[in-house]
Amino acid sequence: MQALIIDDEKHCREGLFIMLSKYCPEVEVMAQCPGARAGLRAIEKFQPDLIFLDIEMPGMDGFELLESSQEYGFEVIFTTAYNEYAIQAIRHSALDYLLKPVNKNELIRAVAKAKAALRPAASEKIARLLESIEKDKQLDRVALPTVDGMIILELSDILYCESENNYTRFYLFDGKDIMIAKTLKKVETLLLRDPGFVRIHHSFVVNLSHVQRYYKGDGGKVSMVNGKDLPVSRAKKEEFLARLESL
Repeated sequence: MQALIIDDEKHCREGLFIMLSKYCPEVEVMAQCPGARAGLRAIEKFQPDLIFLDIEMPGMDGFELLESSQEYGFEVIFTTAYNEYAIQAIRHSALDYLLKPVNKNELIRAVAKAKAALRPAASEKIARLLESIEKDKQLDRVALPTVDGMIILELSDILYCESENNYTRFYLFDGKDIMIAKTLKKVETLLLRDPGFVRIHHSFVVNLSHVQRYYKGDGGKVSMVNGKDLPVSRAKKEEFLARLESL
């Protein structure tokens, strides 16, 4: 069974490749792709039986990849760390998923399930998944992993997000804040499905609905409705101002 691994995180790709080589010798990995666009090219080239697909990747996510490759009849096993909405949609569509870090027994089970599936059924399941995901995108909510489970937030309640190394702190309209074990890069990929969010600095993503004022400068700065001033980097200034002008 020929397969592709599509994931923007190198250690995840390599770790999964090693596990497949050790525990699933019937799977021949044709390529490891560092993103969805590279994955599309590999799908066209190899026309695989199976793809291991990360959901959240910069530029193009896993669902957008599926929308662009529906003519191919491959099975899909998603690899994901936390997106509860996505997991619900995957279950609904009878596709399979593996939570990171990948468990050996779950991997073996998922591969066996994919091997038994019929190729014509795969495209039907993908179509159901995309329909379900589109419904979820309209909910204007986001599920965030916490130490003791998940918390569901309205996107409109998020003022801004701040990077704290490998963590991100969410500042909320009610004055509370929430820390999650995700980099701001991953959070940005999740939030930018909503056009109201924009990256203004390597440390900040803001909700434009809660920006109160912009001050000129080298990059400048913004004042949020909670009174907090945040810097705008020179690299992000042009995009940020264009988004402001489009409000």
